[in-house]
Amino acid sequence: MLVAFEGWFDAGECATTALNWLASRHSGLRVASIDPEEFFDFQESRPHVGFDDEGKRVIEWPRNEIVAASTAPDHDLLLLAGVEPRLKWRTFCDSLVEIITETSTELVITVGAMVGNVPHTRAPSVKGSASDARLAERLGLGRPTYEGPTGVVGAFHDALDRAGVPAISIRASVPHYVSGPQNPKGQQALLRRLEHLTGVEAEADELDEAVSEWEQRVSNAVGSDEEVMSYVARLEAEADAKSADEIDGDELASEIEEFLRGDPPADSGDV
Repeated sequence: MLVAFEGWFDAGECATTALNWLASRHSGLRVASIDPEEFFDFQESRPHVGFDDEGKRVIEWPRNEIVAASTAPDHDLLLLAGVEPRLKWRTFCDSLVEIITETSTELVITVGAMVGNVPHTRAPSVKGSASDARLAERLGLGRPTYEGPTGVVGAFHDALDRAGVPAISIRASVPHYVSGPQNPKGQQALLRRLEHLTGVEAEADELDEAVSEWEQRVSNAVGSDEEVMSYVARLEAEADAKSADEIDGDELASEIEEFLRGDPPADSGDV
């Protein structure tokens, strides 16, 4: 199951647009939804009114829907590109865990994007972690080190840990100086990594034109300010000098496949 939420953990809307992209290309069928009534303050997160294809007036409420895509002979894929709830996070996360249990989901991957000191001219780095020490060791991932305010993704991982559901997190870094508008470059980086990890074809190359246009727009804006240009040049030099923290997509994909098959690690007992 792949999960992303708009808001705190979705800079540039990279994560939710990546999962919606996958759903649109694999004919995602809605299998579950969470009623927004008790989880949102509608004065803060107002529903939208519009018209359907027949001209009928409809209201679109904040949605958290799970779609299923039949993508491989051994494992189907569940996708949730949702909206971070405003209220009752523990109840909301428990509802998700219930769905995960009922669908016999074997692994949850939360997908996100965070602002960082990275240049827009380089491929976004994608990092991974797992809070469970044994799972992190088996998959070759780091452990979370962040301390401070969190979003619903943090609460969700806590609920998964308490329920004994294996879960990992992957996240792309996007430039802090251009994190607001939709960022197709970060979306593409996540799609390519998810294709490695899940074996699900992402067709990320179709975003090449959008990525080029986005990068050119940002470069044009940066080029009008010598101080910003100098800053970006320093970020480029730093990015070129370090890449050790980026997860090895091929190696992690192999480990995940072995994990889903139930194979024990080569040098230890079962996880």
